[in-house]
Amino acid sequence: MGKSVSIARRTKETDIELTLGLCPGERSVDTGIGFFDHMLNTFALHGGFSLSLTTKGDLTVDGHHTVEDTGIVLGTALAELAGDKSGIARFGSAYVPMDEALAFAAVDISGRPFLWYDAELFSGRVGDFDCQLAREFWRALAFAAGVTLHVRVLYGENDHHKLEAQFKAVARALKAALAPSGEGGVPSAKGVL
Repeated sequence: MGKSVSIARRTKETDIELTLGLCPGERSVDTGIGFFDHMLNTFALHGGFSLSLTTKGDLTVDGHHTVEDTGIVLGTALAELAGDKSGIARFGSAYVPMDEALAFAAVDISGRPFLWYDAELFSGRVGDFDCQLAREFWRALAFAAGVTLHVRVLYGENDHHKLEAQFKAVARALKAALAPSGEGGVPSAKGVL
């Protein structure tokens, strides 16, 4: 059984309950945004995570608070799972094709939050998901997790494919970065991250 963390976060805009585990397992996602649920489910699958997530947000306004706050809570859980970062690989990267689209992600579990996001999306929406919120989600996740995250869609035509390739690539990069390194200690010449 892998390590897991549970987090509850309530604001005037969202009410979120999440349990994230470091080994494959059950996945249950309900954010009220169908396409976002699909992306988070595939994120958990390809990251080798178990995930239970319920987000109740002010969707009558729009999806921004729901998506961003979910990123904050998921990032916070990832930071807790990484702990003091001793014994982890620290770095991970992945290319993921999704039909005609190709995405790349690289992560450094560094304690230094940063996001580089390069993805040209042409649709305003995919299903009930506002495409501009992808960047907001990754920024919230990276800063709450304290990771350096680079996400790039190299090419593609279908925004569903480009978004799904991103989620799978980030998941696989995180899986590699969180994997045991086989070495003790923190993976830094400074001795601390």
